Amino acid sequence: MVKLGGSVGLGILKVIASRPPRQVLAAPPEGDSKLSAHFSEGLTSRLAGKTIIDFGCGDGQQAVAMARAAPDCRVIGFDIQKKHLDRSRQRAVLAGVEDQCLFTTHTDELADIIVSFDAFEHFSDPLNILRIMSNLLKPQGEILISFGPTWLHPYGGHMFSVFPWAHLLFSEQALLRWRAQFRSDGAKRFEDVDGGLNQIRIGEFERLVEASPLKIDWLETVPIRGLTILKTRYLREIGSSLVRCRLVLKQDLPFLDPERMLEA
Repeated sequence: MVKLGGSVGLGILKVIASRPPRQVLAAPPEGDSKLSAHFSEGLTSRLAGKTIIDFGCGDGQQAVAMARAAPDCRVIGFDIQKKHLDRSRQRAVLAGVEDQCLFTTHTDELADIIVSFDAFEHFSDPLNILRIMSNLLKPQGEILISFGPTWLHPYGGHMFSVFPWAHLLFSEQALLRWRAQFRSDGAKRFEDVDGGLNQIRIGEFERLVEASPLKIDWLETVPIRGLTILKTRYLREIGSSLVRCRLVLKQDLPFLDPERMLEA
C-alpha cells in the first residue's frame, strides 16, 4: 500500500491536525478494578489468598484496587518505568494496603494470577514478555490479558490516528515529523514514542502465544460498539476495540468457558 509521506504527507497532517488528538481513556472509576470491568464482577472473588502480579502496573490504580477487593491477597505491581512506582506506593499508602502491595522493576516471586491491561500493544518485544510471564507463573496459574485497540482498528494508531485509519494512510516518517511539533523526545519510530507502539495485530498475538511456553485457553474480541458483525474472524482485525484472553502454561488444564467467566 502506497502511503502519504514526505513534505506532502507532513503538510496534509499539519492542515488537518494542528494539535494531537485528545486521547480519551475509558478507565474504570477510581477504586474499581479493570479485572472486574473487563472480565466479570465475580472474578475478583478468585483473588482471595492469591499472589497476583500486575504486569505493567503504571500508576498502581489496578494493583491497589485488587488489594482492596481481596484483603488477604498479595499484589506485586511490576513496571520497568521507575517514574510510576513512587506514585503507586503513595496510592497504596493512601488506600491503606501498603502491606499487601509491592511495586518493583524486578521480581522472582511466582504468581497464581498475572494480569496485564492496556499494555500488549506497547511492548517492544511481546514474545519475550510472554516468556517472562511464563517464568513468573505457578504451574496451575493463569494470565488474564486485556488490550486494544489493535493496529488495524480505526484508532489503532493511538495519537497518530488523527482521523480513522490515518496511521495506515500516512508514512511512519511523516507521522513522526508531525508529532515532533508537539514532542521533543526525538522519536524516529513508532516503538520509540513514550509507551511505544508495536503495531500488533490479533493474529500476530495468537502466533506469538503459540511460539511461547503458554497457550490460549480462550480469547474473545470485543467489537466497536453496535457493530457485532465485526466480531467474526475475518473482520475482527479492523473492528476489535478490545482483545481479552486467558493464557495458561502448555499443560493439560481444565478449560474455563469464557461466557461463564464473563457472566459470573
